[in-house]
Amino acid sequence: LNDDPSLYKITLSGTMKSPKINFDPPFLMLMPVPLDVKTETAINIIPQDYLRQSRIQVELPELELDDGGRIYPLSVQFPEGQDIVLSSDGTNEELICHISFRSSRPVSFLGNMFFIDEDGN
Repeated sequence: LNDDPSLYKITLSGTMKSPKINFDPPFLMLMPVPLDVKTETAINIIPQDYLRQSRIQVELPELELDDGGRIYPLSVQFPEGQDIVLSSDGTNEELICHISFRSSRPVSFLGNMFFIDEDGN
């Protein structure tokens, strides 16, 4: 080396993967039910490329009724928790999410549910 740094050059390169979430099934259609009867289904949330634990939050659609009232007919539950965990083999464990619908008023809608991690993704 002889105090001459120009003899050695180090080049680093890499690929950064952004964390993402996939769903199985990718779309959800709940069957019509009588008023005040709950319909429910389960989906698998498949996190990918999370390098640390993160917690999933859900934003549910709010519906405006004909009389101006507002309701939240959808609800979610995570029976095994809503934390994205990195397993010992470096992959992320799937989460189960139960989505249910119940309304005392007749409604039909198409809406989005947003699943958001702690970083706002």
